[in-house]
Amino acid sequence: MATSDINYKNKVLTLHKSITTPHFNERTVLVTSTWDYVDLWLKRNKKNDARFFWNQARSFYEATLSLPKTSAPLTAYYCFLNATKALLLTNGSQFSDQHGVSGFTAAGPTALSNERIKIKNGGVLPALCQTFGEPINPLDLYTLKDVLYNLPYIHRAFSLTFTDTELFIPINNAKIVRSTQTHEAWLVAELVGKYANANTINKLPASFERDAGNPEKHIIRSIHRFDWRPREKVESLNRYKAFHARMRKEIVYIHAGSNRWYLRRGGAIAGAINRNCLVLTFAAMHRLSELSRYAPDRLAKHFDCQHNWLLSEFIVSAPNQFIDSISSEITGHEFFAPERL
Repeated sequence: MATSDINYKNKVLTLHKSITTPHFNERTVLVTSTWDYVDLWLKRNKKNDARFFWNQARSFYEATLSLPKTSAPLTAYYCFLNATKALLLTNGSQFSDQHGVSGFTAAGPTALSNERIKIKNGGVLPALCQTFGEPINPLDLYTLKDVLYNLPYIHRAFSLTFTDTELFIPINNAKIVRSTQTHEAWLVAELVGKYANANTINKLPASFERDAGNPEKHIIRSIHRFDWRPREKVESLNRYKAFHARMRKEIVYIHAGSNRWYLRRGGAIAGAINRNCLVLTFAAMHRLSELSRYAPDRLAKHFDCQHNWLLSEFIVSAPNQFIDSISSEITGHEFFAPERL
């Protein structure tokens, strides 16, 4: 089937960091830090309550940078908590003052699989789940190991620590194309390097397939479609936003010098959790903050185990990833450092 790229506002339509309010029609914002930009954005949009919590989050973020790894989870978590409140207030979401998550340590040796996490029915974290259209089941119980397994920005560290199945497939050149004969449009991307093979194709989720139209490359495409009509750009863009939100349940990114996109592997995989990375990062840091506050000796034991490097990577990497993601959700913009372009 003959296709063509979709250009919107002189840009090829592609994936966006924001899921809830992506502004596809605006240019990328070049900043060394999103803290000041989001603060000014909230001030300009008269979101004073949200701005208060955003600045609280910044204070906790800056405190985290100077703390040892056994103390840093506490201030990092309060950074996440306040930044999430800023997002919820910006969106007009209703939530109680409760955190909405709890944890405990199961009997047994010091292990990430013995640290348990439970998302409650009400509070800040459940409201964040609802923002992404995720249901809450009070019977669900996660292990800290599984939560960390589902975070792409530490997946390499996880893979070097444990032998669990690789969960993420790197994708390149993701973009939206449309048929030149109909109004159908869909997402395409390319598998490159060691992932450009039939073995990876067999690991795709059920919503993706190989595009046989270009046998020289390993191009994949979404099975789901949406309607793009060039003469109805506003309506077409709204349809793409709904399609994009659906795709972003399976496609995640790592905050780095450039966008690095990953597709969640398909099939039944032990430990896979179908939740947004902001939700999982919030939950994981909450459990570590509980240990930091109530059982620092137990937390210290985790750093004497096989997974000490993995935990260290999470504590260092999570704040930047979390704030980059939530900055995009608050404003609808994408952010890159000035050297990106």
